[in-house]
Amino acid sequence: MAGLHSYLLVSGLLFVIGLSGVVLRRNIIVMFMCLELMLSAANLTLIAFSRFNLVDGLPDYHGQMLVFFVITVAAAEVAVGLAIIVALYRSRQTIQTDDLNSMRG
Repeated sequence: MAGLHSYLLVSGLLFVIGLSGVVLRRNIIVMFMCLELMLSAANLTLIAFSRFNLVDGLPDYHGQMLVFFVITVAAAEVAVGLAIIVALYRSRQTIQTDDLNSMRG
């Protein structure tokens, strides 16, 4: 059975992959997906700590309940973020961050 360290290692790797994608990539959609990957890594960490933190012999479900709220906020963030990306593409005809150097259209 996998221990807490295994889950934290996988979560850390996912977070580093997401962070490197945000820092190194110049496509807004790829950066957006990497941010979601980082959010998923944080959710995995919350679930792992929740599972391995025993209270009276049972897992503590507070972390898992927090993950449901994070997923709900992430769904709203995806809707708003994609709407902003579509509006940006319609006004500038590009989604490359190198080409977007000012907020004026």
